[in-house]
Amino acid sequence: MIKLSMAEETLYDCIIIGAGPGGLQASIYLGRYNRRVLLIDRGGGRTWHARHIENFLTQAVISGKEIITLGLQQARNFNVQIVKGLVTRVIKDSHFEVHTEEERYSSKFVIVSSGAIENLPPFDNVQRFLGESFFTCVDCDGYRTTGKKLVVLGNSLETIHLALAMKEMYTGDITLVLSALTVPRVYLDELEEGQIRLAQGIPVRLSGEDRLEGIELQDGSSIPCSVIMSNFGYRLNDAFLAGLNLKKDAAQFKYITNKHFESSCDGLYIVGPLTGNDQAVIAAGEGAIAALELKKRLLEQ
Repeated sequence: MIKLSMAEETLYDCIIIGAGPGGLQASIYLGRYNRRVLLIDRGGGRTWHARHIENFLTQAVISGKEIITLGLQQARNFNVQIVKGLVTRVIKDSHFEVHTEEERYSSKFVIVSSGAIENLPPFDNVQRFLGESFFTCVDCDGYRTTGKKLVVLGNSLETIHLALAMKEMYTGDITLVLSALTVPRVYLDELEEGQIRLAQGIPVRLSGEDRLEGIELQDGSSIPCSVIMSNFGYRLNDAFLAGLNLKKDAAQFKYITNKHFESSCDGLYIVGPLTGNDQAVIAAGEGAIAALELKKRLLEQ
């Protein structure tokens, strides 16, 4: 006879994958309904590494690390079980099986809040400035570029739109650096009209020690700046969902959900960047909506 581990013997009401704002908010709601909840988190994440969050209600400024730490403690206060682990696979049969590298867990429902990873330029010193003067999210940190000498990095038409938006909202001193994009004439005219400088070349390194001083290009030139907004997007932490054949948008990037954030797989909910919204406060709201729906469904069982 095969002896099951304690993890395999337990059938949870809900397993939550990822301790981002969405997953934590959902776990707090479900814990307060006295449900059996397991939160699996691998650690780190985009929110964890955010140094200055200034657009979260009631918080003048708070780090992502503080939000996650406080959220984990709040979840524990409502008897949410929290384990550290990397989820490798989710299987749906009569219930869900969630596999990590070391264990297998079973649940009636699953909420995925696994987030995304920034696509950062391969500078060997980018971590020194990340979140202080090197930014990747205009909605998160655009305000912190106000009145400063800004470089906008990217290689798409979206990057041009970003530079024009930054000029309107934050600063008039902007250099747009595009790696290889051929800029259509209409955009060249807009950039010139907006007095946005255009440089084309491959950035290779950030300059500065205690503070950012500029960016160096492959041709040996250097562009002075005090802040950078990088626009290379992000990739999703979703490899473990591959076997479920979930519906995605036309670009095959974002997952399609209903108004309760339930995916095309019955009982599996997805919140946060995997649905296209990458703001902490929005993810928290999505987690609350999913948890409220699960409250109803669990009562109906």
